[in-house]
Amino acid sequence: MDKAVVAVLVGGRSSEHAISSATAGGVLRAIDRDRFDVIPVGITRDGAFVLEDDDPDKFALNPERLPEVVDNGTRILWPDSVRSRELRVQDADGIRSLGDIDVVFPILHGRFGEDGTIQGFLELLDLPYVGAGLWMSAIGMDKHTTKSVLKAAGVPVVPWVTVTGAGLARESDLWHRRIRALGLPAFVKPARAGSSVGVSKVSDWSELDAALATAFAEDGTVLVEQAIVGREVECGVLAGRDGAAPRVSVAGEIVITGRDFYDFEAKYLDAAGIDLVCPAQLHSGELAEMQRVAARAFEALGGEGLARVDFFFTGTEFFVNEVNTMPGFTPISMFPKCWIATGMSYRDLISELIDLARVR
Repeated sequence: MDKAVVAVLVGGRSSEHAISSATAGGVLRAIDRDRFDVIPVGITRDGAFVLEDDDPDKFALNPERLPEVVDNGTRILWPDSVRSRELRVQDADGIRSLGDIDVVFPILHGRFGEDGTIQGFLELLDLPYVGAGLWMSAIGMDKHTTKSVLKAAGVPVVPWVTVTGAGLARESDLWHRRIRALGLPAFVKPARAGSSVGVSKVSDWSELDAALATAFAEDGTVLVEQAIVGREVECGVLAGRDGAAPRVSVAGEIVITGRDFYDFEAKYLDAAGIDLVCPAQLHSGELAEMQRVAARAFEALGGEGLARVDFFFTGTEFFVNEVNTMPGFTPISMFPKCWIATGMSYRDLISELIDLARVR
């Protein structure tokens, strides 16, 4: 049987460039080479598409040197119409064909990759791709829009206030009153960023302005969320096959012992003070309710590809914190951990995502 050819996109223009690169390293290492041929395509921080090395070790997470895509002088040439799936590369020796591709796996986190931009580009070329479609990606990337859609669908969400830099400058007192009504502690987040980039925990109102400045450095729109006292639990969701209901993994739990919250260093650099427990200790009824809410949230946003749904569990109610349409796949990431604990290997999970893309 002929192998399917998968173009793996890595890097990107967002502040999560290094995390995308690290995630791609995990996928390159684990993808089933008996079923798939791989063409790694890097996107530099400046947006150049380059032919990357098929070398997982190149993208290993190292706290001393985060992985990145550098401009090696090559340029990927995408198909020139929907009648072709041929990928070509231009280098110092000229232009050569890399052959036809069957599916694109955009392992891109944050803006210009997880937000519908690359999805729209691929749809213009009529190329199948892994993950959420254009609209689900765009909605899922914007935390304010996600919360608004989920709230309208009857999914419990954490109370929040959304503020823009221009609005805050015009009516500072009004917005500060609205924010303070949430109470302390509170979390301040960019509306369109992930991997905890630009996120701060505010325990005293004297910290608010600095937290807002940090978040506004990432995005012109910022959310301030009420801190919910409870356990932080997560689960993975996969689209169902042939119109079937979404599939939801067992739960994982983030146990915080020595940090204020689950920040960038804890997520990706294995910093101390955080334990990822999977499966989480939940009663069968609690797990069933969490899975029900996760599936409902997934379908409310579009129900395509995959997602990781993050919750706060108070002991009586599950509040959706965020929905990630392209969660991390690094060796210490929760999404693969949850599916492995459910009974699906890392390799099979990657294969399933590619297969879902090809039949969508």
